[in-house]
Amino acid sequence: MPDTASHIRAAEPRDVPVLLAMITDLAEYEREPDAVKNTGALLHEHLFGPHPTVFAHVAEDHTGAGEPHIVGMAIWYLTYSTWEGVHGIHLEDLYVREEARGGGHGRNLLSTLAAIAVDRDYARLEWQVLNWNEPALGFYDALGASALTDWTTRRLDGDALAAVAATAPSAARAASTTSEES
Repeated sequence: MPDTASHIRAAEPRDVPVLLAMITDLAEYEREPDAVKNTGALLHEHLFGPHPTVFAHVAEDHTGAGEPHIVGMAIWYLTYSTWEGVHGIHLEDLYVREEARGGGHGRNLLSTLAAIAVDRDYARLEWQVLNWNEPALGFYDALGASALTDWTTRRLDGDALAAVAATAPSAARAASTTSEES
C-alpha cells in the first residue's frame, strides 16, 4: 500500500540541482564517485529542452514541518520492442535518499512508472541492478520483478566506442549527422 506521506510528481526545471545531487549520491553508493560527468545544463536540456529524450519523476516527503522536500527520483526514457511493436520504459536511475528509505518512496516511484506504462499500452518496464546491491535486489524481488538470466548487458564506450565508430562507412556517418541536425 502506498505511503500517503510520499507524493510523486513529474520533475520540474527547478528540481535539476536536486536531481544532479542525487545522481552524484547514487554514483557514490554504486562505488563510482568520479563517474558523473553530467551537469545541470545538460540535465536541464535533456529533461526540459525543446525535444526531451529523458524524463524524471520525484518523490516528495510531506511528513516534516515546512515545505515538502525531494527524497527520491526516477529517471527514465522510452525504449521500443521490435517484437511487441510498442514502446517500453527503461528506468535509468531509481534513487531514494538513505534517510528516507523504507517510507514507500521507491515503491511509489516504481508504481507511477508502471501506471504510465499501462496507461500508454507500453509492453514493459525494465532496469538494471548491480549484482552486489542486496537491498535493491530484495526490494525488486518483493515487487515480483524477474531477473533476465538469459540476457547479458554489453556496452561500448570510450576508446572501444570510438574504434567501432571509426569503421562506419562514410555515407553512414554523414547520414547520422544529417538526421541529428533535422
